[in-house]
Amino acid sequence: MNASKILQVLALGRGSLVRDVPVARTSSQAALCNFLKGELDSIREAGTWKSERIIISPQSAFINVSSQKDKVLNFCANNYLGLSSHPEVVAAAKKAIDTHGAGLSSVRFICGTQDIHKELEKKIAKFHDREDAILYTSCFDSNAGFFETLLSPEDAVISDELNHASIIDGIRLCKAERLRYNHRNMEALEKILKETQKSRFRLIATDGVFSMDGNVAPLKDICDLADRYNALVFVDDCHSAGFFGKTGRGTEEYTETRGRPDVISSTLGKAMGGASGGYTTGPKQIIDLLRNKSRPYLFSNSLPPPVVATSSKAFDLITETAELVERLAVNTKLFRTRMIEAGFNVLGDKDHPICPVLLGDAKLASAFADGMLQEGIFVIGFSYPVVPKGKARIRVQLSAGHTLQDVNRAVDAFITIGRRTKVIS
Repeated sequence: MNASKILQVLALGRGSLVRDVPVARTSSQAALCNFLKGELDSIREAGTWKSERIIISPQSAFINVSSQKDKVLNFCANNYLGLSSHPEVVAAAKKAIDTHGAGLSSVRFICGTQDIHKELEKKIAKFHDREDAILYTSCFDSNAGFFETLLSPEDAVISDELNHASIIDGIRLCKAERLRYNHRNMEALEKILKETQKSRFRLIATDGVFSMDGNVAPLKDICDLADRYNALVFVDDCHSAGFFGKTGRGTEEYTETRGRPDVISSTLGKAMGGASGGYTTGPKQIIDLLRNKSRPYLFSNSLPPPVVATSSKAFDLITETAELVERLAVNTKLFRTRMIEAGFNVLGDKDHPICPVLLGDAKLASAFADGMLQEGIFVIGFSYPVVPKGKARIRVQLSAGHTLQDVNRAVDAFITIGRRTKVIS
C-alpha cells in the first residue's frame, strides 16, 4: 500500500477502503476459523446466539435503541439507583476531567495515585464499616487478584457452586485446596469445614446475591459456621452494595450480619454510577498485602479520574439519604406482586430487584425478548451458557429510576407477550 492509500486509511478509519483489503490467512488460521464457524453455527441453531442491541443515548430508564423509532423502557440494566445519568454524577465526571485529567497513563504504585483515589477508598471503607479499601479497574479484577494473593497450598477455599465467574476464575489462580459446596446448602458447607480442619486458613467464598437467580446467600448461617469452625468469610456484593438493605449497605445489612464477613468485594459499575471499577474492603493488613502483591492491581492502569469522580459522587448521594433505596424497594414489590398474580414464574428473593422470569426454552426466551421490544420494553433473554440448559429466562432488573407507571407498563407488556406465546393463560 502506497503512502497516499495509508493516509486514506487513517482518515477513513473503518471506511470502505479498509473493508476492501483482502484478508490473507495462514493455513493454521484458516483451519481454526473453519472449526470456529461450525461452533458458531451450532450456537445459532440452539437459539443461544447473543446479539448486541445498539443504544444511542445515555443509560437511563428510557433509552434510544438504533433499531427502534421511539424511546423504550429499559428493564435490564444494572442501573439499580438510576445514577448512571444523574445530573450531579455527570457533572462530577466533567469537573474531574478539568481538574485531574482524562487518565493517569500509569499503574497506582508508579505515578497513578491521585488524591481522589485515596478519598474514594476512604469513602468505601467508611460505607462498609471496614478498616481500608483498595480500588481496581473492575470487580472481576479485584476477585482475580484476591485469592492468589492471600491463599497458599496450606490453605483451603470453599466456594458456593453458583458463584460468579470472577470468583471461580480467581480461585483457579490460587494454590490453595479448592472445594465447592452445593448452592446455599449449609449441611454441605459444614461437612467440608469438618473435613478441612487441618488447613492453615480456610476461606468461605460466596456471592451476596446470585445475579442469575436473584437469591440471597444465607449469610448469617455462613458466618455462624465460620465462627464455629474458625474460618474466614469473603462476600462478593456486586448485586447488593449500594441499594439492598434498609440503607443500601448490601447483603450483610439485609441479613443482619453487618461487620461479620471478613472481606467484601464489589463494583462501581452497577449502582454506584455505572461507569466501571471495583474494590475490595476489609482489614488493613489484607488491603496492604493486596497493594503489594495483587497482580491485577500492580499491572493495570489506575481508574480514570472521571470514573473515580462519578463513583465518589454516587457514594455521597446514597449516604445522604435512603430515598433511592426505598423507591427501588417499592418498584420491586409492585413488579413481583403483579407478575406472580399474572401467572409468571418469577425467581429470586421477594425483596431483590433482580427478577428472573423463568421460561425454560432458549428460543422462546429470545423470541419473548424481541416481542417485548416491540411493546417498547427493553429486556434480554438469558440462556446457556449464562444459565443452565433448560433454564432460559428474561432477567428483569428494577431501578429507582423507574416510576410506578413504568413498572406497570412493563408488567402489561409481559402479560401481552406471555399470552401471545402461551406462557400464561
